[in-house]
Amino acid sequence: MVDVANVMGARADGWWRDRAGAALRLCREVLALAARGAGLPGLPGLPGARTAAAWVLVLEGRARAAAERLADSDTAAGTAAPVRVVSAPASGDDAIVGVVAEVIASGENCVVVTADRELRRRCEALGAAVAGPGWLLRLL
Repeated sequence: MVDVANVMGARADGWWRDRAGAALRLCREVLALAARGAGLPGLPGLPGARTAAAWVLVLEGRARAAAERLADSDTAAGTAAPVRVVSAPASGDDAIVGVVAEVIASGENCVVVTADRELRRRCEALGAAVAGPGWLLRLL
């Protein structure tokens, strides 16, 4: 699960001038990673995990416009990669916590990518592992 706003804020690529554009770039990079289907080394909190992942990308605020652009793009339409885009109607953090609760309740493992301390605390309290944006950015 990716806190898109938090991860895109971790790199200085001009995201503040075009939040939707920066979110779209990041989402496309995660789509490409998921499409490669490679195992993910060193998943935080899941020692030795090298399994394919189902990705959830959570967009909030002005970055939500990326969800429509992504759905209309050839990249999203042509991929069989397990990627779900959630457009949070209000708080992105609340949307992430809600999806984490669903995943954990279903008996699955969950890793949340964010540097937000409060969100990390809330997700860990539900049983999710947490990784910082640098972990994901290195994989991209």
